[in-house]
Amino acid sequence: MPSEDEGEGEGEGRDEGPDEDLGEGRYRVRPQALLDALLEALPSGAAVQSPDGQVLAANRRFHRMFDLDGRTALAPGGVPGGRHVHRTAEIPLPGGRTLLRAIEPLRHEGAYLGALWTYDDITERKRRERDLERDNVALTELARQRNAFTAAASHELRTPLTSIISFCELLTDPAFGALNHEQASFLEAVRRNADRMQRVISDLLLTTRMRATAGLELEFGAVEVDRMLLDAVLERMGAAQEAGLFTVLECTAGPVLRGDRHRLQNVLANLLENAAKYTPAGGRISVTAAPRGEFWEIEVADTGIGVPEEFREEIFNGFVRAPNARTGGYPGTGLGLTISRAIVRLHGGTISVGDAAGGGACFLIRLPVAGPPGAPDAPDTPDAPGTEEEP
Repeated sequence: MPSEDEGEGEGEGRDEGPDEDLGEGRYRVRPQALLDALLEALPSGAAVQSPDGQVLAANRRFHRMFDLDGRTALAPGGVPGGRHVHRTAEIPLPGGRTLLRAIEPLRHEGAYLGALWTYDDITERKRRERDLERDNVALTELARQRNAFTAAASHELRTPLTSIISFCELLTDPAFGALNHEQASFLEAVRRNADRMQRVISDLLLTTRMRATAGLELEFGAVEVDRMLLDAVLERMGAAQEAGLFTVLECTAGPVLRGDRHRLQNVLANLLENAAKYTPAGGRISVTAAPRGEFWEIEVADTGIGVPEEFREEIFNGFVRAPNARTGGYPGTGLGLTISRAIVRLHGGTISVGDAAGGGACFLIRLPVAGPPGAPDAPDTPDAPGTEEEP
């Protein structure tokens, strides 16, 4: 039977200090060890400051960041104390490095216990930001030069084109002598291509203005959709017949639309021109419209080459054309659909393209009857181009 002395000696060799407690079979980590472990778990260089400004602990990332291994100081110039508020700062270091410093005050039950200082190396991030800023400045300047060149070139081209069109009109005047059939056809070809170049120039100028002013200014009014569609179809009827195409218009009666009639007719003219351009002779162009709830839906379909599915979104970007349009010898700049989508979106609507029922492309325009939010109220009298007020 062991003596009392022997019983008391069973615990020899186990040094139980104030930092360890084996009560109830549990091991309590020393506060300093817990603090060190928490700091090492942080992804940043970190140090803990006491209320009087002394450094209590710092992790290895902190030491490596400031090259403090083997030194007594923990930070260049020491860790300043003072304000007990959260604050951050970017600190440039010799050699080109930049650190992001954050100071977070530590409190418990209203008492200030010190502060946690964290440091992150943001040198690479700052370099990327500077590179991005330089790239943005360069791109902005390139865009300005491109717009300036486009505007200048377009204006320079307009002057000779105006002269060409004017002389074409003069030559058709019988006062200057009669033209035989062949001469008249040649002159018509000149006039037709001059008109096409003028439309291209107008698109270039409009696109430039849209980029410079971040949009277009619309003049909202009451628009009778059926009359607008009829005018658009009749305006393009001659070109469609010349191309050997049959055009059909079907429009269901519906409410007056609030919108810019002139701009919407530009959209329809572009879609009808594309339909005639990409549809072989003997084909068909269909324009249908009907109100659907709070929207007007207008479809322009053809029996032409269609738009490949993978390009049905890209063709609405400037200067982008589908491969079958580029390789098929069809002329175009790829600006018409860009302008059309911009106009439709300014009306609060959408424009998309899909397959037509009989093959070809089908463009769908959805326009809110009430117009976009914030648009001015429409006048009581619908637009009626070509009419005059009675005295």
